[in-house]
Amino acid sequence: MNQFTVRTGSRFEMIDITGEIRSILKKSGMMEGVCHLFVPHTTTAVTINENADPDVPKDILAELDKIVPLHDAYRHMEVNSAAHIKASLFGSSETLLVEGGSLILGTWQSVFFCEFDGPRTRKVLVECVPHPR
Repeated sequence: MNQFTVRTGSRFEMIDITGEIRSILKKSGMMEGVCHLFVPHTTTAVTINENADPDVPKDILAELDKIVPLHDAYRHMEVNSAAHIKASLFGSSETLLVEGGSLILGTWQSVFFCEFDGPRTRKVLVECVPHPR
């Protein structure tokens, strides 16, 4: 298993981590299979979405704040309930297909690390599993 660190700079942020995943895949030498991603944090997530327009992640975060506001009648005492809810909505893992040594992503797709309770230093775990021959 491989891992890398993401240092977030604000409370809410979506960071493109596709390059780091591609680097791990290249070092693995795997040509066909899957890459499993996992973030071991309760207030972060990973997702796949458009990266051609930088306004898309901004819009996603803005709309999430409407759905799950920072302050509400939450019972959790650490004042980060909204972050826990947002992380649960997105999920802590993704599985990416690999073919010909490359990630299979759509033309406009990238993998994003989603921070909902930053700034912090976080981990992303990556496991590349070759297709059995």
